[in-house]
Amino acid sequence: MLEDGKIFIGKGTKPEYLDLRLANRHGLVTGATGTGKTVSLQVLAEGFSNAGVPVFAADIKGDLSGMAAPGNGKEPLVKRAKEIGIEYVPDKFPVVFWDLFGEQGHRVRATISEMGPLLLSRLLDLNDTQEGVLNIAFRIADEQGLLLLDLKDLRALLQLISDNASELTTTYGNVSKATIGTIQRQLLVLENQQGDEFLGAPALDIKDLMRTDRDGRGVVNILAADKLMSNPRLYATFLLWLMSELFEELPEVGDVDQPKLVFFFDEAHLLFDDAPKALVDTVERVVRLIRSKGIGVYFITQNPVDVPESVLAQLGNRVQHALRAYTPREQKAVRVAAQTFRQNPAFDTEKAITELGVGEALVSTLEGKGAPSMVERTLIAPPMAQVGPIELTERQQIMASSPMRGKYDQLVDPESAYEMLAKRAEQAAAEAKAAEGGGGILDMLGGLFGTTGQRKGSMTVTQRVTREVTRTIVNQTVGGLAAEIGKTIGGRQGSSIGRAIVRGTLGGLLRR
Repeated sequence: MLEDGKIFIGKGTKPEYLDLRLANRHGLVTGATGTGKTVSLQVLAEGFSNAGVPVFAADIKGDLSGMAAPGNGKEPLVKRAKEIGIEYVPDKFPVVFWDLFGEQGHRVRATISEMGPLLLSRLLDLNDTQEGVLNIAFRIADEQGLLLLDLKDLRALLQLISDNASELTTTYGNVSKATIGTIQRQLLVLENQQGDEFLGAPALDIKDLMRTDRDGRGVVNILAADKLMSNPRLYATFLLWLMSELFEELPEVGDVDQPKLVFFFDEAHLLFDDAPKALVDTVERVVRLIRSKGIGVYFITQNPVDVPESVLAQLGNRVQHALRAYTPREQKAVRVAAQTFRQNPAFDTEKAITELGVGEALVSTLEGKGAPSMVERTLIAPPMAQVGPIELTERQQIMASSPMRGKYDQLVDPESAYEMLAKRAEQAAAEAKAAEGGGGILDMLGGLFGTTGQRKGSMTVTQRVTREVTRTIVNQTVGGLAAEIGKTIGGRQGSSIGRAIVRGTLGGLLRR
């Protein structure tokens, strides 16, 4: 459906197109359940793919998997194509399946370090005080060259901080053992919800989402999100992390003929439900600036009011399906939706929103120098790929032949914070044991800890010396430790170790 650098969306009184030059000005697809939002999303994704633009989309119901199979020419689809004056030609698209749990697609992981304290606090549902302690933990990890890959790394670091809370308070501010205990409990909750399967290495390289096939069509990356929706906070945090990574890693490209990648956020309200103002402000800033990186962000949700006004103002291309207006709140939502369009004197926009049929929508896209077109009542074009999910066997065949096969499927656990801290503790214990046997150092420490082998409280000399040596970890000079870790992790993550590690806009690593 691509004509002259445009994606064909549908037809009303005239054909409606999305200009690829303005597709990175973002967009919004809204409407009540069952009104055709997923079909509109699929039509847009097919158009971008045909134009050579890679796509990333979360598949909430499994329906988008059908893009990997040609359409079956059902009578309603053929009829719709005829109504709007186009030929129905079944087609399939290059698809790569992804899954945080590794069941319906290639695994997707991010390291604790890349998540950063802001997004991790959101994932763990921490309050401001707990988030402050988590910030301290990340600061210490950066200063000490302790690579945080998975939950056991973070647990080991938090235990270290708890053991040295009084010493750290003078440098970093109040660090409460009770607060650390709460964070540890939240980590356990996350682990019980399988959230730990997302945190680890190898982390996803976003360049693997920005690929085309041999025919030059953009690869459609589909995230299996049906199971993920049982943990909506994990779903939202993952998508925010991915957007952050795109923002941090991609270079500025300015105005381009078409986007480098288009990113569809389904169930967009989950990104903002109960989100702190600081996070919403950050998301608004990223959405505003990421278009200069050639990224288009499209939100899919039931109602425009699900998206904060500061973010809504950045979404230039709009597809509005029908909304119900039975309650006062729903009636207000319809008015708000109508007010976001450039009005068409040919019809009442607010009334039209409640009268739209399935597969029909109000469409307004950016044109010319970026001004929104007058809203038009539009019949959405039929997808050319299959509408609805593919069979499990088909999905497995596609995964088996995928270029991503084997790259992310196996967990990698190189030397990181957990192993480094364990190694330091073992070394401290060995030194203490040697000193205990030699007698000299014990004479020197006797006044502090008591005589050789004598317990003070419940600790032996060896245990107390070990504890004191461990406490010095937070003040040690790391030297070449970061470079050593960089060699063991390798690839994208390792290249940033040994240089300054700076937290990015949403908590990721800003690689310099």
